[in-house]
Amino acid sequence: MTTTDTGTTNRDTLQKFIFDNAAVRGELVEISDTWREIQARHAYPKAVRSVLGEMVAAGALLSANLKFNGAIVMQIHGDGPVRLLVVECDADLRMRATAKLAPDVEIADDATLGQLFNVNGKGRFVITLDPADKVPGQQPYQGVVPLDGDDMATVIENYMLRSEQMDTRLWLAADDQVARGLLLQKLPRHSGKEDQTKQATEAEDLETWNRAAMLGQTVKREELLSTDISTLLHRLFWEETIRVFDPLHPQFHCSCNREKVGNMLKMLGQEEVESALAELGELGINCDFCGKHYAFDKVDCAQLFASDSPVQTMMPPSGSTH
Repeated sequence: MTTTDTGTTNRDTLQKFIFDNAAVRGELVEISDTWREIQARHAYPKAVRSVLGEMVAAGALLSANLKFNGAIVMQIHGDGPVRLLVVECDADLRMRATAKLAPDVEIADDATLGQLFNVNGKGRFVITLDPADKVPGQQPYQGVVPLDGDDMATVIENYMLRSEQMDTRLWLAADDQVARGLLLQKLPRHSGKEDQTKQATEAEDLETWNRAAMLGQTVKREELLSTDISTLLHRLFWEETIRVFDPLHPQFHCSCNREKVGNMLKMLGQEEVESALAELGELGINCDFCGKHYAFDKVDCAQLFASDSPVQTMMPPSGSTH
């Protein structure tokens, strides 16, 4: 266990492991404290909560292999009762997440992924890799694919195969207390070995990969939700020779700040901001991720548009003005 910035014990854990003598790696993640923090300010319907929790687990699993200083942002843009799901996780496994629903909708507890996001077949799954130290003019890498799959794990597997050309298997589950996941990946080999040796190595990799995937397939949702990482790792792979690394610890973190909110208001334009001020007297923006409130009065907004440079201000891409 580790302690978070607030001094409280963090039970959230991500465990990496690799199979000896085969280009196959795996990860198990258990996220409870961070997941409850994400839910603290929102009463999401059960079906939405389940998908968002699975995305949180998947975000940690994919972020654990980032090779740059930055963040991975996973989004579902829906055309059904759920308009947007966002999970952001950086290379230090600091996470935040939120969901946006259409107004005045009722969502059944057993609503499917298609019923939530893909009613008219226009749902999209997006992964953005956003470096923290971008050079001027550099844009984040973004991959956009149709919402292809009946569950979150299948959607991500299809994305990884299509966009990254990497065989990936995922098992995800979430309830109101915990989000858990298992990831297996078959890694490419770059070897200068003789053809016969190379073929033997590739055959061994494929055999190990197929066996690991079959073992992963035995995991049921209830087992994934109720079994701790060390127990599940032993239960699944006790006959395999695997190497286990030091555990990592995801935690909740929101990167909103007053400067970002100010820049968002500047993007709206001075005319629209002044019109809103005339009606409301003050603009209030709540961060959708952490709930923090930022207030801008007429003096604050005048300062925004008096300078071409960003002001010392706060917030993430989505928020509400009132």
